[in-house]
Amino acid sequence: MPQIHRFRFSLFSGLAIASLAPCTQAAALLASDSPWMLGDWGGTRTELAERGYDFTLGYTGEMGANLHGGYDDDKTARYSDQFTFGTHLDLQKILDWHDAEFQLTVTERHGNNISNDRINDPRVGGFTSAQEVWGRGQTWRLTQMWIKQKYFDGALDVKFGRFGQGEDFNSFPCDFQNLAFCGSQVGNWAGDIWYNWPVSQWALRVKYNLTPELYAQIGAYEQNPSNLDRDNGFKLSGSGTQGAVFPVELVWSPRVAGLKGEYRAGYYYSNAKATDVYKDSNDQPAALSGQPYRSSSSKHGMWLGAQQQVTSLASDHSRGLSVFANATLHDKKTNAIDNYVQAGVVYKGPFDARARDDIGFALARVHVNPAYRKNAEAINQAQGLDDYDNPAYRPVQDTEYSAELYYGIHVTDWLTVRPNLQYIRHPGGVDQVDDALIGGIKIQSSF
Repeated sequence: MPQIHRFRFSLFSGLAIASLAPCTQAAALLASDSPWMLGDWGGTRTELAERGYDFTLGYTGEMGANLHGGYDDDKTARYSDQFTFGTHLDLQKILDWHDAEFQLTVTERHGNNISNDRINDPRVGGFTSAQEVWGRGQTWRLTQMWIKQKYFDGALDVKFGRFGQGEDFNSFPCDFQNLAFCGSQVGNWAGDIWYNWPVSQWALRVKYNLTPELYAQIGAYEQNPSNLDRDNGFKLSGSGTQGAVFPVELVWSPRVAGLKGEYRAGYYYSNAKATDVYKDSNDQPAALSGQPYRSSSSKHGMWLGAQQQVTSLASDHSRGLSVFANATLHDKKTNAIDNYVQAGVVYKGPFDARARDDIGFALARVHVNPAYRKNAEAINQAQGLDDYDNPAYRPVQDTEYSAELYYGIHVTDWLTVRPNLQYIRHPGGVDQVDDALIGGIKIQSSF
């Protein structure tokens, strides 16, 4: 076993064992009430934070096993993970630069995904991923390098540097393990132009607080596919840029009966040329005519998102039931997915003895653009193929449904373990692929 694999396996095993061991027996550096596994460095870490220097070392590990069904029911398990190394500088404390801050983050991803060849038909791949931390090249990346400045007593907030769209726009938590319930969903269904974490690009985001509960924001993000390349994790030049993506969003964060909520509505527009998914310039199926697919001058879409806590305990308002829902709509001429919807619930503090644990359940539907589906049929027709079992046949994709149930074990303030079960109906939207049941474990830790 290569040394890096042994190290990762040992780390995963160690964290799993730590999740079962009584925290009261841990050494000081493993204190259960510390936000960091390695402790406070004898008070140095807190002292540095008070002076404006904050450091982050995070780890996310995810294991997925195909328990039943899928494209290949040969049972196995896959593991993928991510290390995050970051520093946040309060420039007001350090340089007396009023209301300014700086963030630098480097990430490293590694491993394999059970969805790639066991759950989805590899001839077309899938839409969701049973292990969301896998993706965008298993490599080192400069994920954040930005400076933020506030004006007018914090009403205006300007951020510039390298970061991803989902950091600010269409944002959503990532406690679930299936990609359909984790992070900014626009980047999952329009990923050729919208690059989520850990990919970064040159960007500018301007936010203005209209009221204490309502703000509007607009951004401009470099659209450069070369940033996705595995060898370009630290690329800073603009070579390969095709245009820009411009998202706008309105975010309302009210308190309903004293309970927190967040509601988002946004729109994105790309000024880069986009390729039609079906027709040529003569309005004919390109796969049959043999002509190039026609070009569009732009690409666009929109999203809606809602999160609302609906119950709480009188003794602890952080405990209770929350509901959420997300939806995205995309350009039918140029995007494989035309719409996506998702909804779910999370209950925090289900038991008095486990007040920091949480339970989550969610459902999602990913719908393929009918024109994209017609293109697959035309490709098969052009080649005279109608047998799904023929290796050259292009599977026709339609609708995929996903569900996930997890239980989050708050082991310590620096370690959370979430065993989960996922069910995927028509993986990759391919009717011929058996529905799949996946067992997973997600570990999130801060060192």
